[in-house]
Amino acid sequence: MDTKRLNKIERLLQKELSDIFQKQTQAMPGTLISVSAVRVSPDLSVAKAYLSIFPSGKGNELLETIRANAKSVRYDLGQRVRTQLRQIPNLSFFIDDSLDYLENIDKLLSNEP
Repeated sequence: MDTKRLNKIERLLQKELSDIFQKQTQAMPGTLISVSAVRVSPDLSVAKAYLSIFPSGKGNELLETIRANAKSVRYDLGQRVRTQLRQIPNLSFFIDDSLDYLENIDKLLSNEP
């Protein structure tokens, strides 16, 4: 399949999922969920969404809640992109810990003698 089309679909899903999570986290002050990347399979049946959750201490708890509500998130996504996509992919959510990894490296480098 054309990678240009897949990239467009990934960006569309990332934008819409970010908006969905932004609206859901307005009720939880001090919590921020951003979608750092979305990877879609070539047959458009599975989408892997990588989430960056702040504060990172709540990451696993929020990720489990999001995974439990994946069907409602998929439904909301379907309502938003139904004119652009014929099939809404199944969603899988993962924590993107690249920012924590970079922060840890910076901390280790600053502690150098």
